[in-house]
Amino acid sequence: MLLSEEIELPCGLRLPNRLCKAAMAENLAPGPDHKPNQKSVTAYGQWADGGWGMILTGNVQVSDVHLGGPGDVAILSHASKNPSPETKEAWKTWAATCQRSGTPTIVQLCHPGRQSPAGISNRGFFAKAIAPSPVKLNFGPSILEKLAAALLFGTPHEMTIEEISGEGGIVDQFVEAAKQSFEAGFKGIELHGAHGYLLAQFLSPLTNLRTDEFGGTPAKRAEIVLRVIRAIREATSKEFCIGIKMNSVDAASSESLDDVMAQIRLVAECGIDFIEISGGTYENPRMMGGDSTAASLANVKKSTALRESFFLEFAQTVRKEFPQLVLMVTGGFRTRIGMEEALKSGGCDLIGIGRPATVKPKLPKEIILNTSEVPDERASVALIPYKAPWLIKKFPLKLVGTGAANMQWGGQIARMGDGLEPSASLLEVTV
Repeated sequence: MLLSEEIELPCGLRLPNRLCKAAMAENLAPGPDHKPNQKSVTAYGQWADGGWGMILTGNVQVSDVHLGGPGDVAILSHASKNPSPETKEAWKTWAATCQRSGTPTIVQLCHPGRQSPAGISNRGFFAKAIAPSPVKLNFGPSILEKLAAALLFGTPHEMTIEEISGEGGIVDQFVEAAKQSFEAGFKGIELHGAHGYLLAQFLSPLTNLRTDEFGGTPAKRAEIVLRVIRAIREATSKEFCIGIKMNSVDAASSESLDDVMAQIRLVAECGIDFIEISGGTYENPRMMGGDSTAASLANVKKSTALRESFFLEFAQTVRKEFPQLVLMVTGGFRTRIGMEEALKSGGCDLIGIGRPATVKPKLPKEIILNTSEVPDERASVALIPYKAPWLIKKFPLKLVGTGAANMQWGGQIARMGDGLEPSASLLEVTV
């Protein structure tokens, strides 16, 4: 079974199997210090013992001045180059816990850019979010949707060259966060270049209207990503894993496939160790989509792989163009058969599991890789679809519903952080 086979990444990091606990916002590290705490350690201890091939942390913000959520783990901007002894120790404890059973753990590094809401970061309520260009979020045409976008996010500040690549700029912030991860003992980092966050904003022509060295062509829009990768490699080691999460939906909507492939080629040539394919933004939150794969595995056929995964078809296109790339696909996988078929099809090398990991933190060990006790027809995890309260249904704003749905799974992580077992009530099928 391919799912249980080891894989070696280009940097030399060996993963014991192909199942990866995907990054999810934990919301366990409130300010003012935003460092990993006992709740972080307790939650990740459950995943550490779950038999995963790789664990990815939730998005760690490279600056506490621009957060995606109030409980994000974040690098303190005033101490990024010299974190306190307490912060260093907290990070080392987190890394050691994640890897106590031998599972390599990767820190996802993120900057929300224009998707940093007002009032939750250490920048003041009226200070603007930042972006490559002053393009506002667009939630929809209704007055309520326009008002929500204006009040929560506003028009972002267009970054200067100095703010991007100067001392203390965005490139530096990603590098310092990677160094902190490296020194803590994590095995690598993943750049969050999807879901409409800052790096994705630079990559997309919809949000990057610049005409300087960081915009105007697919290559120039990717320049910030390439500089970050090179600088992190120089600041850490050749054995330190560097991955990136990229959107597939951009190619399917506004960007041409040629543009996306050109950017992937540049990233690959820069020495990336894996690319994770995902999708969605705050404007089009496909990443927060519902759970449609809740049927019994008794009726599942091998063609399930394409039905289960939201993004496998795009990954297969990438595979044809770049056969040597290590590809991870996240989103929608619920069955052993679907996961195995995705690997056999060549569409991906790694399977990312998000929401099911909040309900079954030991999913690999107990179900998917447990072939001696769990037959194929029962090796699944089907989640109860989120049922929005009637009041939320009255709101036209998509982000309200999807945000409320995410709270359901965030609540599971909170339970884990409190040392409790996840609630089995969210499982439609249990093993």
